[in-house]
Amino acid sequence: MTSPSSPEQSFEPGASLADVGEFGLISAITSRFEQGEQVLIGPGDDAAVLRVRTGHVVVSTDLMVEGRHFRRDWASASDVGHRAAAQNISDINAMGGRATSLTIGLAAPADLEAQWALDFAQGFADECALVGASVVGGDLTRGDQVVVAVTVMGACTVAPVVRSGAAPGDVLALAGRQGWAAGGLAVLGRGFRSPRVLVEAYRRPQPPYDAGPAAADAGATAMIDVSDGLLSEAGHLATASGVAVDVRTDALEVPEPLHAVAAALGGVDPVAFMLSGGDDHALLATFPAGTVLPEGWSVIGEVREGEGVTVDGAPWTGDTGWTHF
Repeated sequence: MTSPSSPEQSFEPGASLADVGEFGLISAITSRFEQGEQVLIGPGDDAAVLRVRTGHVVVSTDLMVEGRHFRRDWASASDVGHRAAAQNISDINAMGGRATSLTIGLAAPADLEAQWALDFAQGFADECALVGASVVGGDLTRGDQVVVAVTVMGACTVAPVVRSGAAPGDVLALAGRQGWAAGGLAVLGRGFRSPRVLVEAYRRPQPPYDAGPAAADAGATAMIDVSDGLLSEAGHLATASGVAVDVRTDALEVPEPLHAVAAALGGVDPVAFMLSGGDDHALLATFPAGTVLPEGWSVIGEVREGEGVTVDGAPWTGDTGWTHF
């Protein structure tokens, strides 16, 4: 990747967005974003210009609203930046592609410390660097609370893997950590900070960025990002494909920290974190029976004739995941 167009800038401690101004902040933020070879024109013009050689262009957009999707007293600015980038990059991953370019829209109160915005930008840039993606532009405006809008673009070298391709007889498989962020959120919601590994999982997810393209290459028939909950996303996949999906709890490996949190909360079933938890950005996919699954993927259920989602062959009466309204 190429170096930023200008030296990295910083501000005096305590300086607010109102103090540094729109263009001062934009200049400082963009100095943190390196540009990859696919970028012909990056930040600074009316629009970015990208080079596309082969394959399919994949685009997705996500929003994060303070108080709804994150709290500044629960996560640092850098953490929020990592999360904002990760949830968007994961959407491209779920199509079997790789993210290449992102744009950011940021609304924030005028009295927000300017350093918060710079730390957010650095966290965002660091997450993008994990997949070699570039931040190529964005927008900045005043708002009553922090709102982040991100658009990500990527490419698939084989046909994109959609939600609607699952067929009866396919196996259901999972890649990545699942339930960890939900456990961390439960801990934070009760005023605690441990187990720390779960709190950090909520603050900074670790999506399996190589798992999506690997699944596509292995012939995955359908795939989805687990952003709102495993059962919720399995339901989206089942509906789109016109099939039924059954999840086996004996195939879910519940990590020790989730057992600890479940016990501390008064006997909560730790499996529930894995079934309804989101924000880890694991991947859920279906493969033809007999497929040799790529590294990191494990079978957790199967696709059947019918409709809806069951757990161990029976309806699930607990939470299935996050609801936005």
